[in-house]
Amino acid sequence: MAKFINWIQSPAGRQYFFSTHFWGPVANWGLPLAAVTDVLTRDEEVISGVMSPTLAAYSAMFMRFAWRVQPRNYLLFACHATNATAQTVQVGRFINYWYMGGRERKHPVAAKLDGAKGAVEGVVEGAVDSAKKAVGA
Repeated sequence: MAKFINWIQSPAGRQYFFSTHFWGPVANWGLPLAAVTDVLTRDEEVISGVMSPTLAAYSAMFMRFAWRVQPRNYLLFACHATNATAQTVQVGRFINYWYMGGRERKHPVAAKLDGAKGAVEGVVEGAVDSAKKAVGA
């Protein structure tokens, strides 16, 4: 701890804390914190199937940038690694909910109503076709 305090008090430490290498990632941490909060508290129904993979790809690209820039920006790398992980979890939740039966397990009555709605629409379309044939339209 003493070594860290000495580094903070040194000119190199002050230069780091007053640079964009520090404040850029600190400001950027809002993105992964929001994503982690969404993973823990939001319903799967509100997950965007387009935005989540886009944000995961964005963070993957910026992870590479944070690793390649000199000097390496570990704070930015950790920020984007956290966001990429959280967004990937969101994509998994989205796929499970909409395409792998998660919605049906969570809302069994609504799933049955959707099935009945499809059946009723089919009957109505058949009746309309029959009426058009009877009228001669």
